[in-house]
Amino acid sequence: MNTPAPYIHGVKRRSRVVPLAIGIGLVALVVAATILFGILPRLSAQAALKKETAGLNVPTVSVMQPKSGNPTQELVLPGNMQPFMDAPIYARTSGYLKRWTVDIGARVKAGQLLAEIDTPEVEEQLHQARSDLQTAEANYRLAQKTAARWLDLIKDNAVSKQEVDQAQGDLEAKKSALESARFNVSRLEKLQAFTKIYAPFDGVITARNTDVGALIGAGGTPGRELFHLADTKKLRVYINVPQAHSRDAVPGVEADVTLDEFPGRRFKGVLARNTQSIDSGSRTLLAEVAVDNPTGELLPGSYGQVHLKLRSSNATLLVPVNTLIFRSEGIQVAVVGPDQRVVLKKISIGRDFGTEVEVVSGLEPTDAVIVNPSDSITAGSQVRVVKESAGKEKKPG
Repeated sequence: MNTPAPYIHGVKRRSRVVPLAIGIGLVALVVAATILFGILPRLSAQAALKKETAGLNVPTVSVMQPKSGNPTQELVLPGNMQPFMDAPIYARTSGYLKRWTVDIGARVKAGQLLAEIDTPEVEEQLHQARSDLQTAEANYRLAQKTAARWLDLIKDNAVSKQEVDQAQGDLEAKKSALESARFNVSRLEKLQAFTKIYAPFDGVITARNTDVGALIGAGGTPGRELFHLADTKKLRVYINVPQAHSRDAVPGVEADVTLDEFPGRRFKGVLARNTQSIDSGSRTLLAEVAVDNPTGELLPGSYGQVHLKLRSSNATLLVPVNTLIFRSEGIQVAVVGPDQRVVLKKISIGRDFGTEVEVVSGLEPTDAVIVNPSDSITAGSQVRVVKESAGKEKKPG
């Protein structure tokens, strides 16, 4: 039986459409595979490259945390050593030096005889004054007897009241003359006692400016003293404390004194007093350190170094010198904030220890300070933190 022609033609069309759809599907699969395995990896790689490039543009920094400063600091200052007591010795009477008993370098005790002066004029004046005293005593006794007689006579109205009053007045005058004569004798005796010169305190003779036969003037003149006596068992060391440390240089602060002639040795002392006033010329506070010197090893007039152990009243921090930024705004440090951005802080510097400096204000103990900051670093810049110099990872914030 023959199949109709139209039917046969329809079968042929469907047989042609199926291969075409399969071909289109295969092409779509190829395109999808190309996109999936070719273009998308490239896009992902490009995005990663951009991200990596952006990360490389953020500078990496090393940070450190400030160290707490030592509350007790040693301040080294030059000092001038002086004896605890120092006195020039003059004569109190005029004459010629009869003898001297001590010379320079001699250690003397208080009250020890140093020299004797020959004063013949004073001795003659004393003899005369004693004779005047005897005359005044005789006149006084006579005036007493005369006044007593007149008082007895007036009872019988043998004399007038005027005569009695005159006798009483003469007695008072003679009494005053007697007292004056006694005072004059006492003055000359004291003046004669000054012919012997004694040491006023324990010490060492540092100068002798006279010799036997030298004419001595009472009181002397500046620079013409007979002897110079210094008490060296305790020394005063004068130092000039800078104004910045004046609040901490208070009486009671411990101090050590070192001298070149005693290498490796420290002599204990204590800050005894200060002037309570800043010198307007040097902007320093004059202070006195007391040092015991029982053996006399330390010589007055020497130059030494005073090591003051000051206890600071303000808390301080220490940072390396390579963290400092010097700009027109002043000394600054760069700190990494919690958002990994730079914050510039202005600080005030205290002491310089060479590799480290003392920060007295402007910085917190928890700050992450950037080490070796670049000259172009600015506030708000994004940074990435790497390990510290000490080898520890610093996590800001």
